[in-house]
Amino acid sequence: MKTLKRFLRDQSGATSIEYAMIAAGIAVVIIVAVNNLGSALNGKYEMIRTSVQ
Repeated sequence: MKTLKRFLRDQSGATSIEYAMIAAGIAVVIIVAVNNLGSALNGKYEMIRTSVQ
């Protein structure tokens, strides 16, 4: 019983989980930004390609 109470009070793993959630959020933001940048660049290259032809 003492071990169970000690386990429930232990919060040492909470910090690593919080860091993992922050890292996952940052990764999602980076992926969205790169995807939007890629779409914008693709549009520019298509415009250039059609004007050159």
